Amino acid sequence: MASQGSPGHAEQAKPARRSVTGDAKIKYTKKLLREVVLKREQDSTSSRNTSNHDNTTTMELQDAQKLVLSYMNEAADQFQKVPGSAMLIRQNFVTLSEEEIDDLVDEWTPEPLVAPLTTFEENVQEKLPVIVGMSGPKSKLANGRTVTNLASYNYYNLVANEHIKDKAIETLRTYGVGPCGPPQFYGTQDVHMKTEADVASHLGTEACIVYAQSFSTISSVIPAFSKRGDIIVADKACNYAIRKGLQICRSTIRWYEHNDMEDLERVLQRVVKEQSRKPLTRRFIVTEGLFETVGDCVDLPKVVELRLRYKFRLILDETWSFGVLGRTGRGVTEAQNVDSSSVDMIVGSLSGPLCAGGGFCAGSVDIVEHQRISAAAYTFSAALPAMMATTASEALNMLQTMPEILTGCRENIKAMRAQLDPRSDWITVTSAVDNPMVLCVLKPDVVNTRRLSTSDQERVLQECVDECLANGVLITRLKAMPVAPSSTAKEQGWQLQPALKVCVTTGLTKKETEKAGVVIRHAVTKVMTRKANSKLGVPAAA
Repeated sequence: MASQGSPGHAEQAKPARRSVTGDAKIKYTKKLLREVVLKREQDSTSSRNTSNHDNTTTMELQDAQKLVLSYMNEAADQFQKVPGSAMLIRQNFVTLSEEEIDDLVDEWTPEPLVAPLTTFEENVQEKLPVIVGMSGPKSKLANGRTVTNLASYNYYNLVANEHIKDKAIETLRTYGVGPCGPPQFYGTQDVHMKTEADVASHLGTEACIVYAQSFSTISSVIPAFSKRGDIIVADKACNYAIRKGLQICRSTIRWYEHNDMEDLERVLQRVVKEQSRKPLTRRFIVTEGLFETVGDCVDLPKVVELRLRYKFRLILDETWSFGVLGRTGRGVTEAQNVDSSSVDMIVGSLSGPLCAGGGFCAGSVDIVEHQRISAAAYTFSAALPAMMATTASEALNMLQTMPEILTGCRENIKAMRAQLDPRSDWITVTSAVDNPMVLCVLKPDVVNTRRLSTSDQERVLQECVDECLANGVLITRLKAMPVAPSSTAKEQGWQLQPALKVCVTTGLTKKETEKAGVVIRHAVTKVMTRKANSKLGVPAAA
């Protein structure tokens, strides 16, 4: 048996005390109400001291109402503590028989998490090449062939750098594989803090925060600052990660035509005019440095000028330009001679050219510290593995001390473009001159003359990819991500143009790069010639 001081005895005693207290409250409430009624009867027969009696009656009525209300609240609280009380409440609203429940279960059809694959997508997946071993400029496939790999973001071949390898192994033996915890608890290590300081110093900003995933960085930064009721003006060609951030934040989105500074100014003017008589809200401009879907570069000086004139904050996504543009790879700010302090938030990736992992957001101290408790991908994700942080720091140091690495890559970019754009009758390059991710789209006259739809272009370009692989060159193509179901018709109006994606690397010599470019050009010509008399259309006039 439980003793008098045991928890079991205390739990049995509590209901008794509650019932006594409840009975006392009821008796006192009835007594008080009886007295109130008697006083009101006396007040109706007496004409003297009317005001005094009214005040007393009002006060006593209020006391009685408070007691009754408190008793009802206590009864409701005690009922909610009873196990299964919520189910009893729900049963009062909907009562279904077992047969009805079985019928509803049989009729329910779950919706798929993703759309089913089309026949074309299934065929593409079946033919995907598999790389065995380390991925480099020359990669070995599962079928035993060795191909020239132009489908990797290993622009500077840092994957094969022995110094970075040794540093990564040393860090792995010191810290282990992963921190196994979020940064705000016990996931942050000294190497993470060093990487943040290195990125901030490289960009010339006050502070920096490092995320564990590159994709989740921009899609977490936007909702951390922009909420419902705020306004975001964004480029129509923004990548999928940015669009997810815009969808999550639930702010009011205004789109402007891709890289059209005149249209951007018109949109900013319209927003300022619309909001002139409304409560003050936060306003942002969101754009990319190098656009993932087009490959061209933003006019950053003009964007900064407009954002200062109309008092907007600027979020610049340099996922594809950090480590690529500028003399030391600082990105668009260095390439276009713009002070980094003119940009409120610079978002970038530590993967790709740096061959590490994760992402970052650089800016003022206040902006960085706000994200440590407000950015979902930082707060609710495990920290970046220590060896990835060390790899990023070492790669940044190499870009700063050996800028000739970037120069060599740009020479190969020129060699590749020389074999594609001016010499091909079928494709044109949309990427910026210094962009190592060369995007090749079918020329407008080819598309119009042959009446090629978007799906037709995707199939033609996939055949070009297969033809290149058959000739020993591995490339890929730009694939469109699905548009958010809740997006507006104006947002869905941006149509991604299918393109071949060719990633140039310094791991190849200039002659090897030119040879690969010739293979790509000939593959496109062969496929388009073969399609000349097909259902896709008639060939263009010579």
